[in-house]
Amino acid sequence: MRKILTLLLTAVFLLAFPVFSFSQNVRYQKTDNGVIIRPVNGDESSGKQIKLEVVSDKIIHAVISPEGFFSLEPGLMVVPVKSKPEFTVSEAGAYIQLNTRSLMVKVNTTTGQILYQDLSGKSILEEKAGISRSFRAVSNGGEASYELKQVFSSPADESIYGLGQHQDDMMDYKGKQVLLLQNNTDVAIPFLLSNKHYGILWDNYSITKVGDTRDYQPLSSLRLFSREGNEGWLTANYENRKSGGASLKRAESDIDYSFLSDMKKFPDSFKMANGLVKWEGKIASGYSGLHHFNVKYAGYIKMWVNGELLVDKWRQAWNPGSAVVGAEMQKDKKYDIRIEWLPDGNESYLSVKCLTPIPEWEKNQYAFSSESGDAVNYYFVSGNDADEVISGYRTLTGKAVLLPKWAMGFWQSRERYKTQEELLGVVKEFRDRKIPIDNIVLDWQYWKPDSWGTHEFDKSRFPDADGMIKTLHDTYHTRLMISVWPKFYTGNANYELMNKNGFLYKHNIADGRKDWLGYQSTFYDAFNPEARTLFWDLMDKKLYKKGIDAWWMDATEPDIHSNLPIWERKYNMTPNYLGSATKYFNAFPLQNSKGVYEGQRKANPNERVFILTRSAYGGLQRYAAATWSGDIASRWEDMKSQISAGLNFSLSGLPYWTMDIGGFSVERRYEKPNDKDLKEWRELNTRWYQFGAFVPLFRGHGQFPYREVYNIAPEDHPAYQSILYYNKLRYRLMPYIYSLAGATYQKDYTIMRGLVMDYGTDGKVKDIGDEYLFGPSLLINPVYEYGATSRKVYLPEGNGWYDLYTGRHTKGGQTIKADAPYNRMPVYVKAGSVIPYGPELQYTDEKPADAITLYVYGGQDGMFTLYEDEGTNYNYEKEEYATINFNYSEKSKSLTISERKGNYKGMLKDRKFHIVYISEKKPIPLNFNQKPTKTIQYNGNQIITRF
Repeated sequence: MRKILTLLLTAVFLLAFPVFSFSQNVRYQKTDNGVIIRPVNGDESSGKQIKLEVVSDKIIHAVISPEGFFSLEPGLMVVPVKSKPEFTVSEAGAYIQLNTRSLMVKVNTTTGQILYQDLSGKSILEEKAGISRSFRAVSNGGEASYELKQVFSSPADESIYGLGQHQDDMMDYKGKQVLLLQNNTDVAIPFLLSNKHYGILWDNYSITKVGDTRDYQPLSSLRLFSREGNEGWLTANYENRKSGGASLKRAESDIDYSFLSDMKKFPDSFKMANGLVKWEGKIASGYSGLHHFNVKYAGYIKMWVNGELLVDKWRQAWNPGSAVVGAEMQKDKKYDIRIEWLPDGNESYLSVKCLTPIPEWEKNQYAFSSESGDAVNYYFVSGNDADEVISGYRTLTGKAVLLPKWAMGFWQSRERYKTQEELLGVVKEFRDRKIPIDNIVLDWQYWKPDSWGTHEFDKSRFPDADGMIKTLHDTYHTRLMISVWPKFYTGNANYELMNKNGFLYKHNIADGRKDWLGYQSTFYDAFNPEARTLFWDLMDKKLYKKGIDAWWMDATEPDIHSNLPIWERKYNMTPNYLGSATKYFNAFPLQNSKGVYEGQRKANPNERVFILTRSAYGGLQRYAAATWSGDIASRWEDMKSQISAGLNFSLSGLPYWTMDIGGFSVERRYEKPNDKDLKEWRELNTRWYQFGAFVPLFRGHGQFPYREVYNIAPEDHPAYQSILYYNKLRYRLMPYIYSLAGATYQKDYTIMRGLVMDYGTDGKVKDIGDEYLFGPSLLINPVYEYGATSRKVYLPEGNGWYDLYTGRHTKGGQTIKADAPYNRMPVYVKAGSVIPYGPELQYTDEKPADAITLYVYGGQDGMFTLYEDEGTNYNYEKEEYATINFNYSEKSKSLTISERKGNYKGMLKDRKFHIVYISEKKPIPLNFNQKPTKTIQYNGNQIITRF
């Protein structure tokens, strides 16, 4: 069906847009929305035709085809853009030149190189001169396509961000490799953001390397020497750490135990569950410079090069982690290498690969290299700042629809609540203890053990699911999010229905694989629109009609069977409705969320959809979907890596990100902890909750030990008190936070902000990945070292900064040693900020935000827009919302509360504002019980007050 549809579309396209015939002297053809150019030297290896389409004055769509025509493969990320921008096309020497009101785009008529410039001719981005792109014909499951590569020049002072969420603790990706491959904890988003005020949306769905696109090499690409000095291998010792018996010694030239199929490479006598492996020797390289090592690991791993400990990590066996570390090496010089590995359980994974220094001629460039596509296809997005570039991304891929207001409150979750009684008991405990909460999450296995995919509650454990949901709603004012996987066990009615319609991937069934619970299963084909409709219908019938409020869409990479090689993961996605699994590998989470979003909006057009998904792709924000960072480990280094992971995810254009506060997978030492480990566990969770209160969505989740605050520590413990403090502060900040959410829709705003967004001219912030702005005002500085009572904080230049808790002022443009006692995380407020705080709440809609306390921080001009609407419906799309601007003038020391604009049902027409004014000479601590500087009665008309 899909092939017939493509042929019909192609025929229609050729009738409407025939292939242009270029004479010897005519190198281009102007079209309704751009120009088509055929370079003199264009061929199948570098591209025969170039199409430039003007999307807007600042957005250009470039398509380069190796054929004599342009393919009509379906696009999934980009939505239709209604615009008719003005442009001109002309010949200018060796170039065809396309001008908009903001851009000048030049194409070399000989080579096809594309240059993006401003109207003064200043370069913004250039494809690399010479061979800037390549095509190599490939076949994927009988489908003809091309491996693609596009190279861009990159000046030495350029920094690169975005590209999704990755766990390598990197902020600036310049000179590094980013692999866009959906995996648990790694999210592929093909949008790159440059500090040069442009972005690239790479319109391709296959596995893609970005940046330094060379392949990582096996360890044997270096010269290896054994412990005894023999060349060609390292010395590997396999030991039984429990029995202490004799070890097995062997020579190994490569360390590559990456997937299930690699388990057979281990010695037959090696018992992994009790094992310890050590690799020792020396390495040498034929190159001088920075070498990168990519370490994939499960269990405990330590790696030293030249005596320096580069890797010291842990990860659970079933979800390996990765680390990228660098080591400077001189050509032909030998360096000691030592690796120690404690596997985790009976199946564990480890690989060590190497990337030699970037060749000199490749240093000032980056590239996109994709496994499959019909053409090089990308969008160039320019802007005056990062916000404008991200706005351009959302122009292309869709507005970030508003999540329900209650989603901004606290969610409690665990893996897993096993019974109805247990789940209700947790919510009751929260309410009894007066711990604010809005959402309880029911993770997997609420169904009978053999009934995955039925969406039916196991009545032996959930005897009255309807009553449970009603109690949550009516008695506890709490919402319920439920786990739904795209997965079906064989034999149940939903499997048979999906199978009868041809909507399932069948390869995993044919291979006879069983999941970790011992049952055969597979996933549905989310690329098939009819399959998506049926998938939603099954959810609607069994779950939504019961009153479920939100959806946890797990394993959406898709993780049909964990730890398989990539080629097997592709086979498991076959047959695919749109084409080969290679071509569409990364887009499954987008299509899965699309079906749920469109299904619920059709079933209940005025109730906001809310989806939490473990993976994402470009455009996901239009489907009311947030993303969490997957099954990360409960370690300090994993907490730290979430900061840059969340920032780069946000810089990829998707505003709603969250993580498992406390980490998902727990070292065994915490399960039955001694006093020392219990102390560390409590501090780890305290610091993580402090951080988690200032990300777009605030949620605790994880495996045992349980993450409810009262299970972490008793009520009189500083851990409990700090976690409760930040929970309550989050709810006090709800007018601020929900206004930021409103701005994500109204103004394409980004909530979690890398410092480069607001301080791009401050060169010191380019690679800061452990602090960020939460909205326009709050500088967040998580503490991620055990026992730390202070941390270094860089205060960006151009602003003064106030300590949130004391109100004391510090000048910007300097690094300070900030106090970080156990119960507090350093937070600073930008001078010129106006921050609205609401009343203390137990849940977001407990009562209206009245009175609001406005903390006004002097020293510079500033403003804030308060946004309000009904909170749970889509009336805001009909412009039923209200805004109030607060403008502070430093010169007149005055605050202007503007005339209210707009209205909505239930709006407060008369309200009270308490104002607390803080200045450099008059520090005032954060205290909601203190007497305000002034109190204003507001009825919607403008009021100016002076301090």
